[in-house]
Amino acid sequence: MAQNKFRLIKEDEKTCARLGQLRTAHGVVNTPIFMPVGTRATVKTCSPKDLIEIGAEIILGNTYHLYLRPGHQIIQRAGGLHKFMGWKKPILTDSGGFQVFSLGERRTITERGVEFQSEIDGSKHMISPERAIEIQNALGADVIMAFDECPAHTTDREYIENSMKMTLRWAKRCKETHKNSNQLLFGIVQGGFFHDLRKESVERTVEIGFSGYAIGGLSVGEEKELMYQTAAYTAPLLPKEKPRYLMGVGTPQDLVHSVSFGIDMFDCVMPTRNARNGSLFTSSGTVKIRNAKYRSDFTPLDSNCHCYTCQNFTCAYLRHLDSENEMLGHHLKTVHNLHFYLSLMRGIRQSIKIGTFSKLKDEIPMLFQAGQNQSVADPS
Repeated sequence: MAQNKFRLIKEDEKTCARLGQLRTAHGVVNTPIFMPVGTRATVKTCSPKDLIEIGAEIILGNTYHLYLRPGHQIIQRAGGLHKFMGWKKPILTDSGGFQVFSLGERRTITERGVEFQSEIDGSKHMISPERAIEIQNALGADVIMAFDECPAHTTDREYIENSMKMTLRWAKRCKETHKNSNQLLFGIVQGGFFHDLRKESVERTVEIGFSGYAIGGLSVGEEKELMYQTAAYTAPLLPKEKPRYLMGVGTPQDLVHSVSFGIDMFDCVMPTRNARNGSLFTSSGTVKIRNAKYRSDFTPLDSNCHCYTCQNFTCAYLRHLDSENEMLGHHLKTVHNLHFYLSLMRGIRQSIKIGTFSKLKDEIPMLFQAGQNQSVADPS
């Protein structure tokens, strides 16, 4: 029987938003939560100390990349991913499925698993459901994911259905392989944008039984409204007493909307990747720091923000660092964007607690249109 480490504290009266807590081997995670992406055992440009200071409760690591380099055996010998990277709070690792299936012609899918060529040196590898769990067991994250296939959003129904059923068979093999009681294993629901397939996937994945459930196959290039419709349909079908994770999402608006559907957990590279590209989230909308008007703007990026960047530096300085491609600039921009996301989630949790979430949701202005149609699921 799957462990139940999730406590549902409160449900919003006007939406499906939920306030909860997930207990893990390395601490409690308050939900709804956003998980900064630390693809290769690091959230780009940030130290663990930085992440603690901006309020990160849990981060995400990528099994595929860590398997290829430095190798899960090395990390296991170091004492696990927490000790390897100096992070003492919870970690979630994905199964590597999305990255493997993004390799296109360099991979071959069979019932056994996926054979692929390394992007580093061209060497051949096979990741099966069993292998994905073994690698994640070695990494030692608090939450690990079942191995699934993530088909392209343009794939036809027949392929989506066959893929979903194979993902179910793989999920069963993942659960049979997983033996570490200190790690929570989440199942992944697939089925494309077909509601009947999503419903079947939910029912059969829940029958297998997991400690939490993820909605996969979204934020992979589809229209925004289609993503919302699918998430809104799927989330309420999942068990109320287990955490719900929407993978690879998204913009600030995506987070607010998805919380209203009943989603508890999110990850996305958008705040870190956009920061490196000079696109910064503020309480007044998105700031493109490379614009010439910021060359002599000696005000903070966001006067309402309490992050280290906004408390100590001006837009003019950030633009200067960006134009010179200085490492400090990437760091300061990333700190700000992650602080914005994590502050947003704290505000969401507080609004659910005091019963004002629906007001917050209605008042969130459409400030973040830029980048909404980007595919943001692939960690980088």
